[in-house]
Amino acid sequence: MSQSLASSHSEQRVAEEKLSRKHVFKRLLGYTRPHWRGLSSAFLVLLLATGADLVGPILVQTFIDDYLTPGLFDWQAIVFLAALYICLHLTSVALTYYQSFSFQKIAQYIIQQLRMDVFSKVQHLGLSFFDRTPGGSLVSRITNDTEAIKELYISVLAIFLQSTVFLLGIFVAMFYLDTRLALFCLALLPLIIAVMSLYRRLSSQAYHITRQKLSLLNAKLNESLQGMGVIQAFRQQQRLRDEYYRITDEHYKAHLKTVRFNGLLLRPATDLIYLVAIVLVLGYFGHQSFLSGVEIGVVWAFVTYLDRFFEPVNMMMMRLSQLQQALVAGERVFGLLDETELAPGQQGTGNPVITSGHIEFRDVTFSYDGKVNVLKNISFEAKPGQTVALVGHTGSGKSSIVNLLLRFYPLKQGQILIDGVPLEHYKDEELRKKVGLVLQDPFLFVGDIRSNITLNDPSFSEQDVQAAARFVQADSFIEKLPRTYQEPVGERGATYSSGQRQLISYARTMVRNPKILVLDEATASVDTETEEAIQEALANMRQGRTTIAIAHRLSTIQEADLILVLHKGEIIERGTHQELLAKKGLYYKMYLLQHGINEKLSVQG
Repeated sequence: MSQSLASSHSEQRVAEEKLSRKHVFKRLLGYTRPHWRGLSSAFLVLLLATGADLVGPILVQTFIDDYLTPGLFDWQAIVFLAALYICLHLTSVALTYYQSFSFQKIAQYIIQQLRMDVFSKVQHLGLSFFDRTPGGSLVSRITNDTEAIKELYISVLAIFLQSTVFLLGIFVAMFYLDTRLALFCLALLPLIIAVMSLYRRLSSQAYHITRQKLSLLNAKLNESLQGMGVIQAFRQQQRLRDEYYRITDEHYKAHLKTVRFNGLLLRPATDLIYLVAIVLVLGYFGHQSFLSGVEIGVVWAFVTYLDRFFEPVNMMMMRLSQLQQALVAGERVFGLLDETELAPGQQGTGNPVITSGHIEFRDVTFSYDGKVNVLKNISFEAKPGQTVALVGHTGSGKSSIVNLLLRFYPLKQGQILIDGVPLEHYKDEELRKKVGLVLQDPFLFVGDIRSNITLNDPSFSEQDVQAAARFVQADSFIEKLPRTYQEPVGERGATYSSGQRQLISYARTMVRNPKILVLDEATASVDTETEEAIQEALANMRQGRTTIAIAHRLSTIQEADLILVLHKGEIIERGTHQELLAKKGLYYKMYLLQHGINEKLSVQG
């Protein structure tokens, strides 16, 4: 009973895979629609090239049977046949080159479009998707999988199309020479199709595992490169090497299965069918020679056509592995393109504008996984020009509040309002323009300092950039650099100190003159002298702006208008610095721990 049930599930899974592969193939073919004119032209040229190639053996058969065998040497006719044969061959070569170049050119356009579609899709996915998807896996889909799909357009489709046309032409020529033998060769097609179908079914799962393991390899490699400092500091090289070896070994074994299938069911199987066909054809002509005369030219032409018949068959068989890889890769790529977990956007119509920056949270409850609530009934108000600080131990929910305010994650319970308008009613452009963000670990792009401040926005002038840098006191180190604002920035800004990177990101925020500031421990990575300068800049920045600040060092938020103390996703205390100290609750204990003073001492200011 259990075996029968398992078999049923297995058959259902195979049927679903077939439907999935059909769907994938149709979608891949859909990318050819914008290029139908070029493809039609290339196909027409392909027909002409195939015709020129197929006429050659008939010319040779005519020479053998009409001139060579009877000893009739009409040099004018023979020269004409030879010249025609050479012309047809050269024409076939030229036309084949043109159609091959046309197919490849169109294939490159298609892959370029597919890669742009995938890259654009990734740019619009929600952060929750990236929370659970390794970066290396995404890189593998965008690079390796699209590269595998490219072979479908460059090699597989062109070869299958060319081979199909060639096979049809060969059958036409065979029926012209001998109907019975042509029917015999036609009977070989079901056998060849059966071998192809068997190969596709057996190799499908192996190729799927191979692509998955390659994705894991990229993910592990990406993780290792990102954490190289930690790996070397804690001497984790051997552990990472063992983990990487385990994945490469699994990839090797999966790939070895595909090699076995290729070695057994591709060229060897068709070669066997070819040898049997040759034996039967020669046996047929041998038997016919006892009954009646057999024209040598017909025998030569038929054997030649039979050889040419299996040439495209072998080419198609050899491309089956690329077809399988392309379909598996297409399934993974379209899985990414069909991802529905998009970044939250505007809901409804209208174009509200953030004018004063009045923020209000109303009974906000939030969960990342839909099971554990990381925020529970959060309610507070940040009036225009006020600074609201969020404090609490790690995991208390501070960053989650900021993530929701920035609309990085969808809000399902409660409401967030800015200037009395629900957050989801604002367009992305308005929200990103009016809400400035400074992270504790700033990210710099490859380029130069100026491009990292403006993010290549041409609306900012040189004066705007310099003014923003002066405002956050980043100009003091930038102007000492050899190229000042044109100083190169490498990957993640690795050649700059953490404090310098933070100052650049600070200038990036202030050049946009936001109405709302979101600061994630904005002074955590700067020295004491720089911190004092930034605190002075922060005081200026807060004028006329609503500020939400995540603070780990309580000394940086003592002047905040409102301090919210979070614990396990709830606000357990709220008030000013002095009010919270007077309550002698969690904030008071955190303050004492950070300042290393005795609880018995009175706390002033």
